[in-house]
Amino acid sequence: MSENKNLWVFFEVVGGSPKIVSMELLGKGKELANAVGEELVAVVIGNGVDAAVKIAVSYGADKVIVVDGADYANYSTDAYTYALEQLVGKYKPSAILLGATGIGRDLAPRIAARLNTGLTADCTGLGIDTDTGVIQWSRTAYSGKLIAEIECPEARPQIGTVRPSVFKRVPPDLERSAEIIAEDIPVPTGLIRIALVEKIEEAAEGAVNLEEAEIIVSGGRGLGKPENFSLVKDLADVLNGVVGASRAAVDAGWIDHSHQVGQTGKTVGPKLYVACGISGAIQHLAGMSGSDVIIAVNRDPDAPIFDIADYGIVGDIKEVLPALTSAIKKLRS
Repeated sequence: MSENKNLWVFFEVVGGSPKIVSMELLGKGKELANAVGEELVAVVIGNGVDAAVKIAVSYGADKVIVVDGADYANYSTDAYTYALEQLVGKYKPSAILLGATGIGRDLAPRIAARLNTGLTADCTGLGIDTDTGVIQWSRTAYSGKLIAEIECPEARPQIGTVRPSVFKRVPPDLERSAEIIAEDIPVPTGLIRIALVEKIEEAAEGAVNLEEAEIIVSGGRGLGKPENFSLVKDLADVLNGVVGASRAAVDAGWIDHSHQVGQTGKTVGPKLYVACGISGAIQHLAGMSGSDVIIAVNRDPDAPIFDIADYGIVGDIKEVLPALTSAIKKLRS
């Protein structure tokens, strides 16, 4: 373990573009690495990733390890695990942070098993013991009723996946420079057991990217009926935002699960979050409390959502939302 040093961030690239959660992790990773006097290293795996490498540098990476080749053009559990295992064996990092994305959640447990080390999944907080370098991984348990702090003191590297939007992105510095380390890791013949046959893009209608949205207007059971989600959509449209929802609204079948914000949905951190008819159960708060500005609209003045809201409106959704939408339209015109 004494050989292990430096904190790594798996800088996830899909279709040539890095995931925002990877940029978020570089900011937090830099803070943790500085606290123990180590370097922050971004690991970029893919094909044609020069642009992504520059972005990683601008967000704080001291070094970037790059594995670039046709074998890595599309994500493969087998290929990416093999490449990362080779890199860890050579450079021996103290910790690896990955985003809790589809790829991160697939890759992290595989590499942890290969390296015989621990994995903490779906984290919502990170700290570090400056004396030992042991990372404190925080994650919710029991449907958000408990925050567990997990440590892995007896194995290296320490590995964890972190939810998107938990940490804010630091402003990029386009003037930064960093050491770029190119590694040639050809994939052994026969290692990749699954081939990408066809890629089907999600239909534009109904598609939603909550984790990267700057403005979200969410609806809950307080809307009364599914038809009233049109009021939420109207407000979201005039704000150039996207539509979110509480678990109660999703469970009732009023809106697709892809819109769900909360412990069992997406964790978001927009500049503006408008909660409409959402009481503020702890599971929902766990997914949106990191928003810059929160506006709550609810007819119950004692709703828990008002405890964390920056602005609150007590009133009937059917009256308040059309009035807000109309007022914003007038301002914009």
